[in-house]
Amino acid sequence: MKVALVGIGRLGTALMKHWCLNDIRIGISHPDRTKAEQFVKKYSNGYVLTKKELSEMDYIILALSAKDIAPFLTEFGTSPKSEFINMATALLTSDLKEQFPDLTITGIKYMGHSKDLLDNGNGLFITESPIPSGVADLFNYQGKIVVDSEETLNEVNKIATYYSIKAAMKIESIMEEKGLSSDYVGRALTSIAPQVIKSYYEGNLGHFAKRIVTEIQNK
Repeated sequence: MKVALVGIGRLGTALMKHWCLNDIRIGISHPDRTKAEQFVKKYSNGYVLTKKELSEMDYIILALSAKDIAPFLTEFGTSPKSEFINMATALLTSDLKEQFPDLTITGIKYMGHSKDLLDNGNGLFITESPIPSGVADLFNYQGKIVVDSEETLNEVNKIATYYSIKAAMKIESIMEEKGLSSDYVGRALTSIAPQVIKSYYEGNLGHFAKRIVTEIQNK
């Protein structure tokens, strides 16, 4: 199975790290060959693809932003033998299939922040239909795959992002009103709050935090 990765930004880098740890051979395509060569120097499992080699891949993983996928497929997507994997959260695979009916396109979306995937692996990937075992194996090295709608993924992302930003802005506002140092604001937003949320979910809050939970519940 020949696999290509198009997109070597944050998500592509996170994916590549874990494929490298598991010695999964991945071809890299980038319009700037120098950047592709610099990228594969960091990952022994990677090699740079020519345009012709890219057209011969079995699977082409598109770790691109939503706005970049259609232009890429318009320029390159003439090979019906390749299956394209759409990973852009903001681009519904159904819309992409409508736009490119002659191509085989599957959506596999990562739920979470790419830095978390990079640092910890154990990601959660959403696809709307069961996928071939060979493709599934590529993502099982990264975490697990769940069959669900892409709309559900977007809803979860919207809820989590909205309330995270709202909480961050509230913390920032209150601490500034109290005249607290910007260093303290930074620590509260980047260390205390994320770890408290994680501990709350995992059910291992400390005594002080448990008292706060009780206080909130009583209100």
